[in-house]
Formats: sequence, structure tokens, C-alpha cells
Amino acid sequence: MSADPRVFEIACPHCHTTIWVDPASRSVIRSEKGAAKPKSSLDELLEKEHVRRQGFEQKFEATAELEKQKKQKATEQFEKALANKDREEKD
Repeated sequence: MSADPRVFEIACPHCHTTIWVDPASRSVIRSEKGAAKPKSSLDELLEKEHVRRQGFEQKFEATAELEKQKKQKATEQFEKALANKDREEKD
């Protein structure tokens, strides 16, 4: 912006305001507000919430299925170990 290469340009990542600072005087030479973030409509917010909830439901179902598989595998291993123990006792 400025012709003076010593002037610092600083942009705020939150509000997108840009300021130019003179390092010698440590003063703000110029400031410029960033573009405002467009507001979302209620329909867009509801759709985002719906998608978010579906994601949670899918994750919950996947986790429940994984736990079911783990429990089944543990039960099978327990039964196998029990059968091996019974066989060893008979020998």
C-alpha cells in the first residue's frame, strides 16, 4: 500500500482488518476493515445441523458394531480356551 518499504502491513485473521504501521513512530498510518462474513440463512443452518447429526449417528452405529464384533471375538476366544482346557484335563 505505502511507498515506504519500512511500513508494516498487518492483517487480522479473525476480523480481516488490515492496518499499516510506521515502525519509527509506532503509529497506525492507515486501517481498512475487512469484508464482513455473509450471514447464513436459517435453512442453511438447519441443513448443516442435519448433516452433523447424521455424521454422529453413523459414527455411533460404527462404534456399536465394532464393540459387538470385539465382544463376539472375545467370547469365541474364551470358549476356545475353555475347550482347550477341557481337552488338556482329559489327557
